[in-house]
Amino acid sequence: MNTGRAVIAAPLILLLAGCGPRQASDSSAAPAGGTGSAAAGSGAPLEGPHTFVIVPAESRASYRATEEFFPAALSRLGIEAGKARAVGSTQAIEGRFQLDPGRPTVLLGENAFSVRLNTLKSDQGKRDDYIRQIRDDGPSFDMYPLAAFKATAIDGSSTSSGSGRELSLKLTGDFTVREITKRVVFDVKALLHGDTLAGTASTHFLLSDFGIGPIDFPPLLAVADPIDIEVQFTARAQ
Repeated sequence: MNTGRAVIAAPLILLLAGCGPRQASDSSAAPAGGTGSAAAGSGAPLEGPHTFVIVPAESRASYRATEEFFPAALSRLGIEAGKARAVGSTQAIEGRFQLDPGRPTVLLGENAFSVRLNTLKSDQGKRDDYIRQIRDDGPSFDMYPLAAFKATAIDGSSTSSGSGRELSLKLTGDFTVREITKRVVFDVKALLHGDTLAGTASTHFLLSDFGIGPIDFPPLLAVADPIDIEVQFTARAQ
């Protein structure tokens, strides 16, 4: 098996096909401050344009991908045949949102974030090492560790509620991984409570879109091309 292709990962991202147990634990991707969190902010939500900066210690970026182990994996890797979910996450995330919560669809400035892919951790250290070293059709994540997203359009709604201001948005923009840029759409659900904006942004795409895969190593394993990305964020007004 070619070590450089034995596993995969993608932006916020990328998941590899590794040498994991039958079921990958989701404990590493536990919510850091999901939608509805009233963590730090208090009082009525802010009005008018503001810049909200992500708090890494209260945020988390995660990937989820499907690995399928073939019968030969039982004897070679000690893993039962069948499908399993691989999950990895990191809190090495930075970014900011410049918007008017009452009129979120009006682009006022930069709405962007980045994630350090070479800090992703799952339940298997070997898988994590492969993520950092994977080359396939491009440079390794050690060479280009950042996955970066920059919004070019915002669509959705903003509604005042008893707990704050609820935002349901679609952020369309450019997502760059290993010098490859593709257009993606993040679905965002967030709550503005006081000066704190907390919520979840999620998207999915194909690993092959970023020059990774297809990952297929018969008779041992294969990794599905689709990958899910989720960013649980807490951002505070500056």
